[in-house]
Amino acid sequence: MFDTRVTHLLNIKYPIVQGGLAYLAYSELAAAVSNAGGLGQITAMSLGSPEELRKEIHKVKQMTDQPFGVNFAIGQHGRPFEHMVNVAIEEEVPVISITGGNPKPVIDMVKPHRIKTLVLVAAKRQAVKAEQLGADAVMVVGQEGGGHLGRGDVGTMVLTPQVVDAVSIPVIASGGIGDGRGLMAALALGAEGIEMGTRFIATEECRHAHPSYKQAILDGDEQATVVIKRSLGTPGRALLNPWTEEILKLEQDDPGISVLKSYIGGEANRRYIYEGHSDKGFGWAGQVVGRIKDIPTVDELIRRIIEEANQIRNDWK
Repeated sequence: MFDTRVTHLLNIKYPIVQGGLAYLAYSELAAAVSNAGGLGQITAMSLGSPEELRKEIHKVKQMTDQPFGVNFAIGQHGRPFEHMVNVAIEEEVPVISITGGNPKPVIDMVKPHRIKTLVLVAAKRQAVKAEQLGADAVMVVGQEGGGHLGRGDVGTMVLTPQVVDAVSIPVIASGGIGDGRGLMAALALGAEGIEMGTRFIATEECRHAHPSYKQAILDGDEQATVVIKRSLGTPGRALLNPWTEEILKLEQDDPGISVLKSYIGGEANRRYIYEGHSDKGFGWAGQVVGRIKDIPTVDELIRRIIEEANQIRNDWK
C-alpha cells in the first residue's frame, strides 16, 4: 500500500514528506525524518548564505545515507535564490522543493541534473502549470494547512482529488494531516503521499522550536489558528495569540505592507518560535494542532502513522 509513485520517485520507504518549515527545518530534523523512512528537508532561504546551506547539507549527509531534500521558499523572502540553488546542485542534493513563488527559474536550473523537483501548489491551475514546467510531483495544500496558503479557501478534501484528476504526475497531499488516518484519507483521495509541517514541529528533533511554541500546538484545538495577511493577498495560517490578534485588528483597515511589515516579518516570527514571546511574535501552524497531543521522536511518530494506517487497512478488509 505504501509502495507508490512518490516512494519510487524519491527513493524513500514511506510516502511521507516533511515540510520546509521556515527557521525550523535544519539538519537534525531532516536527517531524523529521512532515517525514519520519509523525506526530510532543509529550509534554504532561512539561512544567511550559501556557505551556511552547504554546512547544513554536509551535516545531513553525516547523519543519514538516505535521500533528503532542500526547500526553496522563493516568493516570501524577497531576495535572490539562484546562488543557493547552485549549492544544492553542486552538493548533488536528491530532491528540491519549491514553494511561495514561480517555480520555473528553479526547475530550469536543476533540469540538467539528476535532481527531483516538488512544487507546492494551492490551486488546480497551479498544479497544471507546474507539470507543464517539468515538475516531477506536486504537493497540494488545502486551507487547513499552516503557513502560507492559497487565496481560494478550498480544503484538502476537495482540492486533492481535483488536482489528482488534472495532472498525470504524482500528487502529495498537505494540510490538516498529522496521523495514519490522514495518510489513508490522502491515499483514498488519489494522492500518493503526504506532506506534514505542523506535526513535525511537535517532535523532539525539532530543537529550534521553543517549548512554548510546541506547548501551544499541544494545547490548541481546531479553532486555535487564524489566517493573517489576507489584506496583502498572501494569506497564511498561524497560531491565535495576542500578536496575531493585533495583526487581524490592523488588517481590518487594510493598512498595507508599510504598516504590517514589522508585524509579519521574519523577526516577529523568530521572536515567537525561538524565544516564546506570544505578545511579540507569531508562529505558523495548521488546524491539525487539534489532533496533536504529544512530542514524540520523529521515528516514533512515523512508526505510529504507519501502524495506524495499516490497522485501518486491516479493518477495511
